[in-house]
Amino acid sequence: MYLLEFSMSPLAKGESVGAYVARCLEIIERSGLDYRLHAMGTIVEGELDQLLAVLKECFEAMAADCDRVACTAKFDYRRGASGRLESKVASVEEKLGRTVRK
Repeated sequence: MYLLEFSMSPLAKGESVGAYVARCLEIIERSGLDYRLHAMGTIVEGELDQLLAVLKECFEAMAADCDRVACTAKFDYRRGASGRLESKVASVEEKLGRTVRK
């Protein structure tokens, strides 16, 4: 199972790009994949083909009316592991002996 963390935004569309981020979130939600939105991007968990398809659909949705789109993406693969959106944070919390801000 893979984790994909990505940030995508249009250039030359002003300071606030929340409406464009919302487009991507709708696509991610329709995919049925587990995800977490955070202040600087989104993390999605799934199989590689699913994640690449979501990333491509998000990019195409943004590029539909944006002449320039910036995207950063990174993948983390761990064979046989799933539910890592929760378990990775839980592992750190266990080591700290407390919960962390989410």
